[in-house]
Amino acid sequence: MPTKRLGKGLDAIFGDGIDTFIDNINNNEAEVKGNSFKLKVNEVRPNPYQPRKHFDDAALKELAESIKINGVIEPIVVRKSLSGYELVAGERRLRASKLAKLQEVPAILVDFNDTQMMEISLLENIQREDLSAIEEANAYQQLLDKLGYTQQQLSERVNKSREYIANILRLLKLPKDVQDLVSKKELSSSIARTLLSLDDPKKISELAKRCVKEKLSVIELNKIIKELNRPQPKVKNPKTKDVFISDVENRLKKKLATSVEVTNKTITIKYNNTQDLNRILDILGVIDD
Repeated sequence: MPTKRLGKGLDAIFGDGIDTFIDNINNNEAEVKGNSFKLKVNEVRPNPYQPRKHFDDAALKELAESIKINGVIEPIVVRKSLSGYELVAGERRLRASKLAKLQEVPAILVDFNDTQMMEISLLENIQREDLSAIEEANAYQQLLDKLGYTQQQLSERVNKSREYIANILRLLKLPKDVQDLVSKKELSSSIARTLLSLDDPKKISELAKRCVKEKLSVIELNKIIKELNRPQPKVKNPKTKDVFISDVENRLKKKLATSVEVTNKTITIKYNNTQDLNRILDILGVIDD
């Protein structure tokens, strides 16, 4: 799918767009403001626009071991800040370098403003990193909110369908605890989107935990949600009896020693057998001696 020119941002710097620049970084061929230079690890501040919140510890340790043997092959990308440097791209390489106890890493210096830095940070991760669905959704939302993209422009920018963008953004409507399950990849994005068929956040959270515990499929989840969404029959509130009627009812119960119900223009007296009936009739004085 061709990339639509937005008239500003990274396209204005790199011509064909961010893809070529990111490919060059990953292939150790990037040349922005000269070749890479050595930079002290402790001089690099984190990227404030980094969409990734969870990093695989095992993968970082594996990369750190590789760096101990081969060094950092792909340079990180930084920009100058008021105190030292600010990371633009290469978060995993920087973290792994720290694990490997490196003092310096190769870096490429770029002169980006905040908008350009945000765009490359988000797009590099979206295109090159294995983000969770929630991290990806948050990255898209930042591009929409802070760079003024429309969903259509965003879909063309990241080579995703507009329907895909709309669906993944819906995940941000989930309760925070459910978003965390998706971020940890304990809950799939398809299951998470299905949960949005419920309106009650409490029910969504409870059902999400059940999905994780019972490993429910989308089909099974849909059946449960359909039942939960089924309209419940309205229970009529019983009318409060008139105080006088209640008093009469209680008096009759005591006098006749049986169940008596007094309703609108009706008195119902219960008896167990013929002998009990005769007893009640005798009390009422309707049987001749």
